[in-house]
Amino acid sequence: MSSSSSSSFISTIILFILSFFIITTFFMVNAQPSPGFSPSSKFRTIGFFQGFRNLWGPQHQRVEQNSLTIWLDRSSGSGFKSTRAFRSGYFGASVKLHPGYTAGVITSLYNNEVHPGNHDEVDIEFLGTTPGKPYTLQTNVYVRGSGDGSRIVGREVKFTLWFDPTANFHHYAVLWTPREIIFLVDDIPIRRYKKKSDSTFPMRPMWVYGSVWDASSWATEGGKYKADYQYQPFYARYTNFKLSGCPENAPNSCRPVSASPNPVGGLSRQQNLAMQWAQNNHMVYDYCKDSSRDHSNTPECFMA
Repeated sequence: MSSSSSSSFISTIILFILSFFIITTFFMVNAQPSPGFSPSSKFRTIGFFQGFRNLWGPQHQRVEQNSLTIWLDRSSGSGFKSTRAFRSGYFGASVKLHPGYTAGVITSLYNNEVHPGNHDEVDIEFLGTTPGKPYTLQTNVYVRGSGDGSRIVGREVKFTLWFDPTANFHHYAVLWTPREIIFLVDDIPIRRYKKKSDSTFPMRPMWVYGSVWDASSWATEGGKYKADYQYQPFYARYTNFKLSGCPENAPNSCRPVSASPNPVGGLSRQQNLAMQWAQNNHMVYDYCKDSSRDHSNTPECFMA
């Protein structure tokens, strides 16, 4: 082999090794990490009727073997509500979303305090989409203010998902304590909302809700795409319900549950790394980073 051929061969080998290293590093950085702890495993699964009831659209609701299916068509959607309110707790369910064209359609799992126009609310909402584009998971927190009408002070943080939420069930949950709210997807924390002041944190007892409904005015790309009922019905399937915490009238000795190995709360180092991965790779909107927002209404964005 000539010296030039030998040099070319060595260069090719080096290039191959470097390419392999870069590709391997890319996949290692972007691979789904383990949070090292599974809060969902701490809480028992209940059947739908053990903790919930229909709220509206009963003709668009079906319960089979502890799984719930609700759907939206041109005539109505459907919703359900827990049979009791909580002042803190872990609230979760495994959800499978409708495939195909779902623009304008919202599937939700959320906490709400019944006080119209001045209520607290913590949301997980799946914003429908058009074929070829992913669902958006929107997390949101309202404090003593409605998400409807003229006074809208939402605290939206949005994500795409690292899996197809229409192919299988995945577990989504909210952990709400007097100190923090943690949103989780398959036990991976994606957002932690800390209590920084009384005025920016929901503290009144809340019920747990779920629903599927038409939000064509804003749900998909700011309302650009509307619900198209030639694709009806739009299904949402729920199972593996979990409700655990301190009911509204529980004694003061009832202690808030935790989403981490530490019973006091917070997140472990491994959970924080998993949350950082989710936010670095899948967060697509953060209200605190939106320069068009009036942040005088969201002072927590600037609090330590």
